[in-house]
This record gives sequence, C-alpha cells and structure tokens, in this order.
Amino acid sequence: MRFTDPTQRLNTLREYLQVFILRSLHESEASRSVAFVGGTALRLLEDLPRFSEDLDFCRSTAAGYRPRVWLEKLGRDLRFAGFESTVRWHDRRPVQVAWIRTSSLLAEAGLSGHPEQKLAIKVEIDTRPPAGATIERAIVTRGVTFVVAHYDLPSLMAGKLHALLARRYRKGRDWFDLVWYRARRPPVEPNVLLLQRALDQTEGAGRYRAREWRSLLRAQLATLEVGQLIQDVRPFLERPADAELLERSNLAAVLAAG
Repeated sequence: MRFTDPTQRLNTLREYLQVFILRSLHESEASRSVAFVGGTALRLLEDLPRFSEDLDFCRSTAAGYRPRVWLEKLGRDLRFAGFESTVRWHDRRPVQVAWIRTSSLLAEAGLSGHPEQKLAIKVEIDTRPPAGATIERAIVTRGVTFVVAHYDLPSLMAGKLHALLARRYRKGRDWFDLVWYRARRPPVEPNVLLLQRALDQTEGAGRYRAREWRSLLRAQLATLEVGQLIQDVRPFLERPADAELLERSNLAAVLAAG
C-alpha cells in the first residue's frame, strides 16, 4: 500500500515497525505467555481499516513470562537491521510498558527535517487482566510471517466496550471500532463475562451491568461531540472519508436493541 499523504505514510511506517516488533516477539516465543489485544490486533488479524499507535498484550500465564529477555533480543534485532534505537522497560505497575524509539526513520521517510527525531512505539502488557477471555492462535503475514496468541473477537470486543464505558474521555477510534464490530455479519457480540469482570475490576463491583452495554452507551450519545470523534479518528483511517460513519444516527443504529 503506497500513500502520498504524510499522515498515511506515518501510519504505514509505524505499522512496519510494529510488525518488526511482533516478529521479534514471535522468535522469543512470547505468545506462550502473552496474548495480543487492542486495535493493532484487530487491524493485523481482522483487517480493521484503521491504523493504530500501540501494541497491547495481556499476560495469559506467568510461566515463561520474560519481557526483559524479549526486549533485549528486540534491541539486538533492531541494531542488526541497521536501526538506531532505544528500548526502555517500566515494570512498576500492573500494566507494564516498553517504549521502543528509533532515530532517523522519520527523516529518511521525508516526514521530518530533524534526523534526531524519533519514531516511538509503546508496548503495554497488562499483567493482571480479568479472567474469562478466549485465546486463539493465528499465523500473520505482513511482509514477514509470525504467530501470535490473541483474544477472540468477542473477547476483543469486551475490551473495546470496557474502554468506551470506563475511559474518562471520548475517543473517535473507540466509536469507529464499535461500528466496525457491529457492521460485521453477523454482528459481533461481546464476551459479557469478561466485560463484567473488567468493569468490576476498574469501576467497582456492581456499578455497571455488562449485559446492559447498549443502553449504557446510548446514554452517552446525547453528550457526544461527534465532530471531535470524527476529528480524532480521521488521521488513522485508510479511507479518511469513513470518519463520517460516526454520525449520531449511525451510532444510535448500532446500539439499537438486538
């Protein structure tokens, strides 16, 4: 896929680096202990027509969980490939974070006039995810081939609904993904058990009833700034015009009782 628009070239370059990281993690057999989740998982596994910024994982077992070793190998792989890069790991919280930053890529792609400006990818691993997800394995080919363990679609949708209900601010990317889930035939239904446990974990037991996710989100519609949602998601879409799908009437339609 070739883009002349700078924003789309940035998306493509970021995705190239994401795939590089996933291939390195595959070689470290990281999928034995972590499962791929989030927007990048949807894009690479299910062809979501939206680019994503981060790589998100949930730890599935403590056995074999060796992120420092994986990241040391990733750093070597980046150097062997000719990238000037840094890899930083932060593990003091349940959601552990790695930052992978590469120099010169943006300048070489004509996206920056400053060779020292870095392209950054954040990798997050939730080490205490709620139980109840269904985990599958898939072979992915995006220039290189790798294997990932990942949440199935209902479990991934539960994660998206949790973000929509628990996030303190509104993101057009979240709402776009919801439309994508519900536009599939048949529409994806969430893993309600996983959603309930996620909501109980972050919002307090009993605050939300997961089975009422449609009505809970319908309650948000009246206060949504649709223009801001469109502005947020547009730069990440393969077809920027698709941002117009986030009209209030369309959002109401996907949240209709089913």
